[in-house]
Amino acid sequence: MTLHFAWKGECKVKKKEGKYYTPEFRQMALERMKTSSSISALAKELGLPRERLYRWRKAMTSHSAVEAWAPPDREKLSLGKQLLQTQQLLAQKSLEVDFFKGALQKIEARRQNNETSGATVSTSKSGR
Repeated sequence: MTLHFAWKGECKVKKKEGKYYTPEFRQMALERMKTSSSISALAKELGLPRERLYRWRKAMTSHSAVEAWAPPDREKLSLGKQLLQTQQLLAQKSLEVDFFKGALQKIEARRQNNETSGATVSTSKSGR
């Protein structure tokens, strides 16, 4: 959209609808604000308080940020949660495997000691 100003300071874009400035006028004012060397002079030319231009610019940037934000994808969140649970389960199972490997090594070491001494392999007697 190309917006032009006439030489006499009149805008070719409709300025107001009732008591509100039109969105087209606001957009044109903000575009001009980007390239203007003096915001005060621009505000005077447009017949606006300078503060209003700054408020429009702030509202436009915050509105753009809201439009750019997208709600999180439910499926992606669900898959992320599943992945975390799976990783935790894998870590738990790895600890269990390490424990049983260590226990098996101790049992095998005891058996080897018993085989070399010539004793029969048995478990220790209970205190009954």
